[in-house]
Amino acid sequence: MKNLRLLVVEDDKTTRDMIAAKLSKEGYQVYTAASGVEAIDMIIETFFDVVITDLMMPGGVDGIGVLEGAKARSSRIEVLLLTAHASVKSAVEAMRKGASDYLQKPINFHELLMRLDRIGSFKRMAINNAEMREALDVTEHNAAHTIQSLEMEVGRLRGLVDDSIQILSKQSVDPAQRIEMVQSLLTAEVVG
Repeated sequence: MKNLRLLVVEDDKTTRDMIAAKLSKEGYQVYTAASGVEAIDMIIETFFDVVITDLMMPGGVDGIGVLEGAKARSSRIEVLLLTAHASVKSAVEAMRKGASDYLQKPINFHELLMRLDRIGSFKRMAINNAEMREALDVTEHNAAHTIQSLEMEVGRLRGLVDDSIQILSKQSVDPAQRIEMVQSLLTAEVVG
């Protein structure tokens, strides 16, 4: 799912630009933020499918803060953390807080692309699931309406049969007249 909207949050300009350029080249729609504060502002204003953020950033809002801001905006936003080897424990803790995954620096772009493909697949499945659920809801509604209509029709026909049986069982009336009465009843029902 290459039409994912990505936000790359990295305080190092060279790294940020390199990640953005490679992901753009792969066909992703890429936005960048130079700090956690800038990222939070962007997340508030724009929906991103995936936020790729450095775990350790100066300026008061680190990768955990970006993660929390993204999840506060929407649980559907996936967050990938970029971490130095020394902070893997922090990345694992961040996953407990809702991060999708983490990558160690230096970034292996093949691995990053595989993880984005996996996220895209999950998002497609979620969309397909939602569409199927909506179609099922419509089908259930239509089926309920059809069943209700059929029950009403069965009730109407049952009443005609009961009325016809009652007429036909009147021994005091001539058999030919009884048949005429039933025909008249059925004709009135068809015309009406």
